[in-house]
Amino acid sequence: MNIEKSSFNTKLIHAGEIEDQFGSATVPIYQTSTFSFKSAEHGAKCFSGEDDGYIYTRIANPTIDALERQVAALENGYGAIAVGSGMAAATTIYLSLMSSGDHIVSTDAIYGPARSVMEKQFVRFGLESTYINTTDAETIEKAIRPNTKVLYIETPANPTIDITDLKACAEIAHKHGIKLVVDNTFCSPYLQNPLDLGADVVFHSMTKFINGHADIVAGVIITKEEQLYKQIRNMMVLMGCNMDPHQAYLVHRGLKTLAVRIDRAQENAMKVAQFLENHSKVEWVKYPGLKSHPQYEIGKAQMKGDGSMISFGLKKGFEAAKILMDNVHLALLAVSLGGIETLIQHPASMTHAKVSAADKQKAGITDDLVRFAVGIEHIDDIIDDLKNGLEKI
Repeated sequence: MNIEKSSFNTKLIHAGEIEDQFGSATVPIYQTSTFSFKSAEHGAKCFSGEDDGYIYTRIANPTIDALERQVAALENGYGAIAVGSGMAAATTIYLSLMSSGDHIVSTDAIYGPARSVMEKQFVRFGLESTYINTTDAETIEKAIRPNTKVLYIETPANPTIDITDLKACAEIAHKHGIKLVVDNTFCSPYLQNPLDLGADVVFHSMTKFINGHADIVAGVIITKEEQLYKQIRNMMVLMGCNMDPHQAYLVHRGLKTLAVRIDRAQENAMKVAQFLENHSKVEWVKYPGLKSHPQYEIGKAQMKGDGSMISFGLKKGFEAAKILMDNVHLALLAVSLGGIETLIQHPASMTHAKVSAADKQKAGITDDLVRFAVGIEHIDDIIDDLKNGLEKI
């Protein structure tokens, strides 16, 4: 059977599998730092690239390779590069695609640390950045400079749930000869495939939906073309931000249930969003499945489902948000997302705390905004938990 041509759910279970000498039904954990060679000649050929044998786990490892092949198949990419965290993925991309004097244009409401590391660290080495509302194509065009090398989009954006038109971004990027990079964490490969829409690179914090169990930290980068894959992999190997084999095993195991987890979570999320939209203490709700979402039609065109991430604002602002977060008991007051459990957090004071107040306001990360990551618990229990918390305001 050709797994590459099979359906998504079949790829989830079987893509990336390896055959070991014992007939293991799951991918074994090759928990080793180094690999022995058959001979001196074999070792030399491995280092020269004439033989694809394993050398050292920082470079490649069978367990990690299996996960990389699986994710590449799910994203319809040439190849994948697994790394130690989502931020390792973002940093590896920055270092691979940009040099001193280069410029990046990005979504203003991206994950806070991905913006902070560019503005506070990479600026020291001469990299420039502009953060804008990428839901407007004209704004993107105006932000591009002669030295722009990367257009970096997160859609839906974290935490505003704004949706950017990826086909339009690909047209703009390629017209200007720049690379389109997409953070696909909020959707996972199950709900969105940016490479199919024209992106050059897609990456994920696999800590979230791909693993789905809140027990590891990991990242992955997938490219559309071989040359870009080799360029980014070489950077990863030199930086030493590779994934650990046991970490890869856990992600591989979690990934197999991605579809059933997301199906349940987004079914819950629609009901939660409708409940919030009709609650007297809630000022606004942003969820891709609601027709009130400003980019509803774009979301329907490029996403295969609405996901399970919701942002909403309370009429009494930050003080009300604090009361709500302190009075829910099923929802965990914690950052991250994409696990089987429901989480609640306040981006302005937590995940995006290091973004300046002015930049947060401009990006729509307001003090009243609460981010709600819907899990797979029973929907009645999730809504009852929100009801009880909102009653305390």
